[in-house]
Amino acid sequence: MTNGTHGTNADDVIERARRWLADDPDPETRQELAGLIEAGEAAELADRFSGTLQFGTAGLRGELGAGPARMNRAVVIRAAAGLAAYLRGHGAVGPHRPGATVVIGYDARHRSLDFARDTAAVMTGAGLRAALLPEPLPTPVLAFAIRHLGAAAGIMVTASHNPPRDNGYKVYLGWGSPQLEELGGGTQIVPPADAEIAAEIAAVGPLTGVPRPDSGWEVLGEDLLDAYLARTGAVLTEGSPRDVRVVHTALHGVGTRTVRLAFERAGFPAPVPVPGQAEPDPDFPTVAFPNPEEPGAMDLAFATARETAPDVVIANDPDADRCAVAVPDPQAAAGWRMLRGDQVGALLATHLVHKRARGTFATTIVSSSLLSRIARAAGLPYAETLTGFKWLARVDGLRYAYEEALGYAVDPDGVRDKDGVTAALLVAELAAELRRAGRTLTDLLDDLDTEYGVHATDQLSVRVDDLSLIAAAMVRLREKPPEQLAGLAVERAEDLAAGSAGLPPTDGLRYVLAGDAERGVAGGRVVVRPSGTEPKLKCYLEVVSPVGEAPDRTAALRSARARAAGALAALKRDVADAAGVPA
Repeated sequence: MTNGTHGTNADDVIERARRWLADDPDPETRQELAGLIEAGEAAELADRFSGTLQFGTAGLRGELGAGPARMNRAVVIRAAAGLAAYLRGHGAVGPHRPGATVVIGYDARHRSLDFARDTAAVMTGAGLRAALLPEPLPTPVLAFAIRHLGAAAGIMVTASHNPPRDNGYKVYLGWGSPQLEELGGGTQIVPPADAEIAAEIAAVGPLTGVPRPDSGWEVLGEDLLDAYLARTGAVLTEGSPRDVRVVHTALHGVGTRTVRLAFERAGFPAPVPVPGQAEPDPDFPTVAFPNPEEPGAMDLAFATARETAPDVVIANDPDADRCAVAVPDPQAAAGWRMLRGDQVGALLATHLVHKRARGTFATTIVSSSLLSRIARAAGLPYAETLTGFKWLARVDGLRYAYEEALGYAVDPDGVRDKDGVTAALLVAELAAELRRAGRTLTDLLDDLDTEYGVHATDQLSVRVDDLSLIAAAMVRLREKPPEQLAGLAVERAEDLAAGSAGLPPTDGLRYVLAGDAERGVAGGRVVVRPSGTEPKLKCYLEVVSPVGEAPDRTAALRSARARAAGALAALKRDVADAAGVPA
């Protein structure tokens, strides 16, 4: 996404493009831009020069290409120079801190290594010690390295599960001065650091004035990955079962080798890789979107599962910070069913409670309320934050955190971020324990629904080409808030832009729904917000339906789930209608 708009006069746009071309250090994007100028592609140039790629709490993320509104070497060098200036201004370099470390990781997307090397060069030129990960590795390895090395900051070059044409630049703040530790401590940036870094980026002059030596940074060795892998075993209980069969897909990302090594080190059988998706491929040829939540993304994994009959299917997104889980289901068309992120979150929480984990359990305002009930029943502290691990990682005394978008932190002392590798290990351990007892993950979900009620969740996600449609939907909801949704009264409506219950202000709306005993619904919740990383309006829905006492538990569960599903479908329709978007 971009900001900082300018006029769209064709001559003005072409002049800006020529000035950018003169400063662009990359032959590839210079050739691309020169071709657009020569061809007089005014509309395309206007799109690339109508603003700048916005630096925010997600860092940078956007489509690859030439110009300030695209991801390219010029934009990355400016971002690195601005971040270096910010770090120096916050005490990362000084008489008693020569060469504070900035650790840099990258995935296997197009241009990721180039962007990582440019960042290392800029940091070195700014008097910082740059340490580059040895190969394309998962984001959690970078997050681990910040804490392991006591780095002042970390940068991960990745666009996570975005389309192949995108790349991104995720920033973490670490150690080295009291200011940095207060702002970060190995976590992703939050306000006001994002705005302060953005201001430093805006102040960067011509790129010819940014020192970029050809060498001087360190390329870390395999010992860094070994240290991470040694840490992953901390999530498991010594002597717990390891007899479990897993099919794993990395969705053409960087997770295959790290997951295999982690499983083998822990004593699990090596996961069965999905042919055609195990090796990194920046074009993601077998999926429309490299996100396990997207329709069709798991088709090849399910085909492999039908051939090999595993206990569980596990998927990572391309940078392996997320973890998806699927279970056998004879009623599903593919014979396998994806679990929702909230279901996996509840399963892992229950497993940790049984392992006598102590500390705060946390999730976000858009995730299921079930975690609060699990924590309360176990006598554990519970916290809710805004969306994203940049907020969850800052919870005091954190022991476990998850968000519904398949992100889980099961070892926050090792990785202060979501980690799809350690989450996969914990899922495998839970599946192995249940298997030894003659049970499955599905059986445990039945137990949770029986004890706490069916917490049915869904999401209405509307992708747009025109961002003004998202703004219009938010205005519509604010000007005419719904009084009831799915026949349930709106008990409380909150505009999160004003801040709420200790939460920082954010562009979002939350509706708490009253229950209806006659319909067997105990209540519900809706949260509406624009996505921070994609051109989407996201509406998060939850309905709770008690199971109640019944001699036939299977029939009672089926009835409660049917009630919840019906209410959830009506809720999706009514929220779409209230927002003026397609259901």
